[in-house]
Amino acid sequence: MAEPRMIGMPANTNNALWPNESLDVPALRASGWRPTPFRDVVLKVHQRCNLACDYCYVYTMADQTWRDRPRTMARAVWRAAAERMAEHAEAHQLPRMRLILHGGEPLLAGRETLAALVADFRAVLRDTCALDVRIQSNGVLLDAPTLDRFVEQGVSVGISLDGAPAETDRHRRFPDGRGSFAAVDRALQLLSSTYPSAFAGLLCTVDPTTDPLACYAALLRYQPPLIDFLLPHANWSEPPHWAGASGQQPVADWLIAIFDRWYDAPRQETSVRLFEDIIALSLGGRGRSEQVGLSPVAVVVVESDGVIELVDSLKSTYPDACATGLSVLTHDFDAALSHPGVVARQIGLRALADTCRRCALHPVCGGGHYAHRFRAGDGFRNPSVYCADMFALIQHVIDRVHRDVSARLRSSA
Repeated sequence: MAEPRMIGMPANTNNALWPNESLDVPALRASGWRPTPFRDVVLKVHQRCNLACDYCYVYTMADQTWRDRPRTMARAVWRAAAERMAEHAEAHQLPRMRLILHGGEPLLAGRETLAALVADFRAVLRDTCALDVRIQSNGVLLDAPTLDRFVEQGVSVGISLDGAPAETDRHRRFPDGRGSFAAVDRALQLLSSTYPSAFAGLLCTVDPTTDPLACYAALLRYQPPLIDFLLPHANWSEPPHWAGASGQQPVADWLIAIFDRWYDAPRQETSVRLFEDIIALSLGGRGRSEQVGLSPVAVVVVESDGVIELVDSLKSTYPDACATGLSVLTHDFDAALSHPGVVARQIGLRALADTCRRCALHPVCGGGHYAHRFRAGDGFRNPSVYCADMFALIQHVIDRVHRDVSARLRSSA
């Protein structure tokens, strides 16, 4: 087994003065703040991918550390990660943790390797906490024997798809330029028709140059239990560019069209995490995702060489942005809880820019996705680069929901 490549704090910390250099973690602890333990561990079981998606934050954006890491995670590394999870669950008395098998494309590790990995994790954590295991895949290699094994081991499957064939093939292509829709469609038809209990849901990256209702209809064909709409990763130094999109808030307009279709449906056809989170937060509840709200982010990543990293969306910002200098071979997960990049995503209002604090929607928006706040030279204490879009979307959802709540209160008075 290759020794892990130890990555220290990012060499160019000037890219992120906040939080790397200006967030005073000891002072926070002295004031009584305590970190939230990790609940989710993302395991990079395979470092490569069989698709070449044009918006992929792992391969096409700032951080290229994947090039120097082992293609497949060794058993000694994943067993060390399992032991760290068990230690963490026991130390913090966590009744449940979630393991997310990720990549690259995790199915490239092979069915038997994945089965052995899941069996090892379940054996290590059996007497410590319940383990929810999920795999996030592009679906190209998904077949019946693999799904049989996943059902047997209690593994849920999430698939990435960008809607109709033309839209998916526009962005999600094989390295030779062929579109991937046909292969993913085959896998999703199998998953939704024969293995619905293993279907965790769909991830869809927003493209405001496409027809939103056609995209939503294409996703609904597979009867997903959940859809996650994700904004393409961008920031103030690498802003989004929408050639062909119309309107001043094209992302908001695209999502609002789907929200109205989803909200007005005579029955709930699927769960849409972003919409449900905005509704819950606007009514004083809690969110479940990184895109909105001020809840602490409790996710940690283990790379294929065992290195412990911050959430991998930060790879879209600058080289080594995810680095902690830690490894599961030599450190426990608690060591990462004091890292400024972890703390910054757990302190809620204190992490927001002054502009965001003054905004009436900040309890719902939460400043937007953390990676989208980055600006080279100062870091992450900025509004989201999608601020205008998020404001328009959230205000629209709040207006609709509050009108309905008010009408129901009047009718029951």
